[in-house]
Amino acid sequence: MGALAGFLPGYINVTDPKGREKIARLWGRETLPDQPGLTVVEMMNAAGEGKIKGMYIMGENPVVGDPNSHHVEEALSKLDFLVVQEMFLSETAKLAHVVLPAASWVEKEGTVTGTERRVQWMAKAIDPIDETRVDRQIISEVANQLGFQFHYSCSDDILREINQVIPAYGGITPERIRGRIGGLTWPCPTPDHPGTPILHGETFRTADGLGKFIPVKHQPPVERTDDKYPLLLTTGRMVMHYNSGSMTRRSAALLKRGPELFVEIHPNDARKLGITANEEVRVITRRGDTMARASITRKLSPGVVFMPFHFPGTNMLTLDELDKRAKIPEFKVAACRITKATREAR
Repeated sequence: MGALAGFLPGYINVTDPKGREKIARLWGRETLPDQPGLTVVEMMNAAGEGKIKGMYIMGENPVVGDPNSHHVEEALSKLDFLVVQEMFLSETAKLAHVVLPAASWVEKEGTVTGTERRVQWMAKAIDPIDETRVDRQIISEVANQLGFQFHYSCSDDILREINQVIPAYGGITPERIRGRIGGLTWPCPTPDHPGTPILHGETFRTADGLGKFIPVKHQPPVERTDDKYPLLLTTGRMVMHYNSGSMTRRSAALLKRGPELFVEIHPNDARKLGITANEEVRVITRRGDTMARASITRKLSPGVVFMPFHFPGTNMLTLDELDKRAKIPEFKVAACRITKATREAR
C-alpha cells in the first residue's frame, strides 16, 4: 500500500519514472517524490537533530517499541508538533500535543491482508464508542483541512481505489470479497481470477524460471561483549503479549499469565552472579538500565540472556544502529551486565 519509505503502492519503486507517472495520474497529481523517504529510526534521528519539526504517528508506540528508547523520547520532545492517532493513551501518546482517538478493529470494517497474501473482509461488530472515529474518517478530515480532497464515504471506496492503483488487487472488489469465507490471495488481477494461493509452483518469475540464491557475507554485530558488559542480550516475543503491549497489557487475563518484564538467564550465569529465580535484578547496557524479574532457564546458551520487548524498559537497552541496506536496527544483539537490584546502575 506504499507504506514503505522507498515504494509506492504495488511495490513500485519511487525511483521508477513510469511507475511514478502512473500513480500520479491515478491520484490526480502532476509529480510524486523520486527519492525514498526516511525509515522509522532515521525519522527519529532527524527529529533529534531538528531536521523534522512535526510528526503524525498512527497506531504505533515507538517509545516502547523502537530501539534506544531514551533517544526516542528525547527526539519526540524536540518536535514542534506531535500528533498521535491511537486507541489508548500509550507511552507515546502521553508525549503528544494532540491525540486523535481512534476506533478499535471491532468498530470498523474493511479489508485486511495477511502475510500469506490472503485478503479478507473484516466486518464491523459494534459502532465506534464515545467520540472515537475510524481511521478512514480521521485521515480524511485531516487531509481535507490541509487542502486535499479525500472523498471516502465508506471502506468500499478505499478498496475500489486499491483495485485501480494495484494491479495484483484488481479482482478483489468489494462485491467479491465481502462475506467470502477464506478471502482471496493476491495476485488476483481480474474479477474472474481465482486468486493465487501458491505464488511459485513449477517455476519462479525470473528470466530462466529458476530461483536465485545470493550469498551474504556475515557482518559481526556492532556491539561486542567485554569485561564490563560480559553478557549478550537478545530480545523477542512472548505468547501473551503483542508488540509494544499497548492493548495486551490492558487485559487482566493476559497480564495474569505475563504480568511483568523478566530476563531469562542460564543457570551457570545466574550462579556466577549469585542470582536466584524470581529475584528482581537490574539489566544494564551502554544506553541505560532497567529492572526485571530473573527467570532461570536452560533454554539459552551460557552467556546469552533474553528479554521480551512488550514492556517499557527493554528497548532502553537496545541499539539503534542500522543495517546499511535494510535499515533495520540491531535489536537482537546488545552487550549487557546484570546485577542485584540494589546495586548501583551503570
